[in-house]
Amino acid sequence: MSVKNPIVAITGSSGAGTTTVMKSFQHIFRREGIRAQILEGDSMHRFDRAEMRAEMKRQQEAGNTSFSHFSPEANLLAELADTFRQFGETGAGRVRKYVHDDGEAAEYGQPPGSFTPWRAMDEGAEMLFYEGLHGGYVGDDADVARHVDLLVGVVPIINLEWIQKLHRDQNLRGYSQDAVLDTILRRMPDYTRHICPQFSRTHVNFQRVPTVDTSNPFIAKDIPSADESMVVIRFANPKGIDFPYLLSMIESSWMTRPNTFVIPGGKMGLAMQLIFTPMILRLMDRRRRAI
Repeated sequence: MSVKNPIVAITGSSGAGTTTVMKSFQHIFRREGIRAQILEGDSMHRFDRAEMRAEMKRQQEAGNTSFSHFSPEANLLAELADTFRQFGETGAGRVRKYVHDDGEAAEYGQPPGSFTPWRAMDEGAEMLFYEGLHGGYVGDDADVARHVDLLVGVVPIINLEWIQKLHRDQNLRGYSQDAVLDTILRRMPDYTRHICPQFSRTHVNFQRVPTVDTSNPFIAKDIPSADESMVVIRFANPKGIDFPYLLSMIESSWMTRPNTFVIPGGKMGLAMQLIFTPMILRLMDRRRRAI
C-alpha cells in the first residue's frame, strides 16, 4: 500500500462483470479529474494466445488437465506484485496491452492474441487501476494483495457466472456448449484454490444473484437481466460507511447483516458511484497531503 501512489484493483473471473465495474471507476476518474494508469489483467498473462494453446497441450500430455489462465503458472504474478510495489514506491513502472480481437488488432497493428511491447507508464499518473483475475492473489510465489489500497471483488453466484460464460463463448466466439463445459471443468480446481480465496481479502464485494430460475445453467437461453437480479454488497470493514445514506439513496435496498446490504440489480452502477466516489476522494486527499 502507498499513500502517495494509491492502487485500486478489481478482481473477478472472466465474464463476472469486472469490465462493467471498470467503466464505473473510469467515470469517477473522468468526473473528478484523476489521472489513473490502467493495468489490464490480461496483459500479465505469461503466454500469448498461440503459446497458451501449446502450453495447455504440453500440460495435458504431462497429466495436468486443469491448466488454464486461472493457474498461477499461466500468469506473471511475481511481476504483477513487483509492478504494484514499484508504482506504490515511485509512481512509475511498465505496462503492455493484450490484443483481444480484430478491432484492437487494427488499432495496434498486431494480430489478435499477441502482446504489445512493454512501455513506461503514463507520466504523472496519480493512481494505478488494475482489472483482472488476480488482483487479490496471495501465494508462495507472490503476494499481490498486500500492495492494494482498495480491493474490489465482483463475483456472480456460480450458476450465473456459468450462464454468462456460456452465452459469451457460444454466441460471440462460436464455441460449442461441450467446449465451454470442458473449459469450465478444467478451470474449476484453480477457481476454487486461487480465485475464490481472493474474495475473502477484498474491501468491498459485489455478488449478483438472479431472481429467476438458473438451476440448470446449460439450458438457459438468456442471461438474467439486471432487473431480474439483486446485488449483495459486503464491506470487510463497515466502519465509516454511511448505511442510512445509502439506503435512502437506493430505492428498495435493505441490510441483511451489519456489513451487508442488498440492492436491485439495476441500481448497481448507482451504488458504485455512491460507495466508491468518497473512497477514491479519500485516497486522493491522503495523496495530496503526503505530497
